[in-house]
Amino acid sequence: MEMDPPAAAKALGLPSYAKAVDAYRKAVGTAASVTAYVVLARGMARELLPHDLLSAARWAASLVRARLETPPPERRTLVIKSAAALLYGGGGGGGADSGLYDDVREYLATRIDPHSMGRLCLGGRSKRALSLEHGDSMTDVFEGVEFKWASVAGQSQHGNGNEYDYGYRYGNVRTESLELSFDAEHTDMALGRYVPFITETVAEARRRESALHIFINEGSSWHGIKHHHPSTFDTLAMDPDLKQSVVADLDRFLKRRDYYRRIGKAWKRGYLLYGPPGTGKSSLVAAIANYLRFNLYDLDLSEVSYNTMLQRLLNGMPNKSILVIEDIDCCFSTASRKEKNDSDSDHIPYRSGQGNSEPRITLSGLLNFIDGLWSTSGEERIIVFTTNYKDRLDPALLRPGRMDMHIYMGYCGSEAFRTLARNYFLIDDHKLFPEIQQLLLDVEATPAAVSEMLLRSEDVDVALGVLTEFLRQKKQAMREGESMQSHVELAGKEAAAGNL
Repeated sequence: MEMDPPAAAKALGLPSYAKAVDAYRKAVGTAASVTAYVVLARGMARELLPHDLLSAARWAASLVRARLETPPPERRTLVIKSAAALLYGGGGGGGADSGLYDDVREYLATRIDPHSMGRLCLGGRSKRALSLEHGDSMTDVFEGVEFKWASVAGQSQHGNGNEYDYGYRYGNVRTESLELSFDAEHTDMALGRYVPFITETVAEARRRESALHIFINEGSSWHGIKHHHPSTFDTLAMDPDLKQSVVADLDRFLKRRDYYRRIGKAWKRGYLLYGPPGTGKSSLVAAIANYLRFNLYDLDLSEVSYNTMLQRLLNGMPNKSILVIEDIDCCFSTASRKEKNDSDSDHIPYRSGQGNSEPRITLSGLLNFIDGLWSTSGEERIIVFTTNYKDRLDPALLRPGRMDMHIYMGYCGSEAFRTLARNYFLIDDHKLFPEIQQLLLDVEATPAAVSEMLLRSEDVDVALGVLTEFLRQKKQAMREGESMQSHVELAGKEAAAGNL
């Protein structure tokens, strides 16, 4: 025989349980009553209230909800069309340029996560680049803001075979476009910062992937060939602190476009490399070019006839380039100023090797490009002068603002030798290192001379032995030279004393 819950609760002596059951029953009953009243009220409202009044009530309720709920953000869409879409869609006319479309495709290829996409297109400029398939979309985050990209296929158009048909002379041409959507409040960011960021990023990537060239002047024009010099700051045999200071100066220069514009100066930087022959000046120039990915323009002043030709050459250099004038002391020197006997050193003429030749170009013509009115003809340029004899340079070349950084390329030191040993033999230590490093402190040996000794053998023990013997002989020769000099000085003093 079953007992009802209150009876069971009493039998078990559980008054709290009985109270809970009673409360539950009351709640269920109340809910049922309320539901019934609501249903009854709705039915009565439909029967008794006019249709217009019900519509007004619904409108008022929707208005209240609209006021209480947060409205969805307004969106903007930017359409970037391909060349075919511009041509056949009426957006660009003949000769339409799809540069921005190509830039965006290359940029998105670096942002696509292949693991999160259902369909991908493989191909493009690099043959391995990913791109969105038509109808797919992805999200890119810039400065904390989400920008959504979608690939859209347009209507197929029939090619007409004209000169602007981009290879589609006959048959159907599919017009394509990329759509960028974002919240309306970020419109200024999208147009003012995000899209320029994309084009600059792609341009930088293309520049770093492209082959470097070195140009030489012939008459008033430049002729270039590919530049494959392998020198980098990692392989450069140079004092580490000095090397780091050069890299830091280059990095600072690249980031200061707005600063140069604000202070009213041309965006350029000048470096004077000086030191004995064989100390790595040319290797440093190559390392700078490889680091910046700037093309080199090696100016031979003996091929320049007049200042106007010089200006034409220098104006023909594009932005992001390095002008190099080697052995500048052979072109404009203090000796020339003395021969000229002219107080205005800026007008020292350049003379060829023939003593009776007429002046060809002047120092002022060159300096006008470095820091005069012609200096603003280009941006983001590096100017490098090299010399073996800094003391022979005219002071006009060394004034502040012309050569911003003077870099002494000295003899091979301990750290430079370690760099060379690492380059040639992939080692960081050897039993001969202490003696070699001590010998390098005692004698003057250029990095070029040390490199030549290391090239004598591919066996590290043999090569380091050859270098050690070479340095020992230089030290012995230096001692003998000092001893002979002492004897000469002593003999001179004795002769002077005898005359007295």
